[in-house]
Amino acid sequence: MKRMAYLAAAILILLGATAATAQSLGDAARAARKSKPQATSTSRHFDNDNLPKDQQLSVVGPESSGDANSSQAPAASAKDSNAADRQKAGEELQSKIDEQKQKIDALSHELDLTQREYRLRAAVVYSDAGNRLRNAAAWDKQDAQYQQELADKQKAIEAAKQQLDAVQEEARKAGVKEKDQE
Repeated sequence: MKRMAYLAAAILILLGATAATAQSLGDAARAARKSKPQATSTSRHFDNDNLPKDQQLSVVGPESSGDANSSQAPAASAKDSNAADRQKAGEELQSKIDEQKQKIDALSHELDLTQREYRLRAAVVYSDAGNRLRNAAAWDKQDAQYQQELADKQKAIEAAKQQLDAVQEEARKAGVKEKDQE
């Protein structure tokens, strides 16, 4: 029993000594980063160590030299007209999206009303067994007609949803952000 206690104590002492002399992973990474040669290219690489905290980063590129100031005015007007064209195209796409959503809402409302009307007629027909037996052919014809009408309206809603998806995809490709809907 004493030998086991001595052996356990010896193992703990050895583990403690090796842990004290071992280098942590963070220290090893810092040492490797310091020994790595710095790149002298014109582009800068930002990471958590050299990220500026008091200024903004520009991902556009370096600032232009003094000679480019004279040619900056035509470029600014071109950028303004380009931005206006983008905004106009974005507004048109957004109006198309809104119109398509309104169309889907209207079709859904019509489908809902048709379903309600069908349920009411079915309740009336099935509530009177004698009427159902006397007018079976007429009810079957009306039932088939309502079922076809419901299927057509559901197909119209699916087609409108596909058109909406196409317009939204077009807007996404054009870089237009959809306004928040309630």
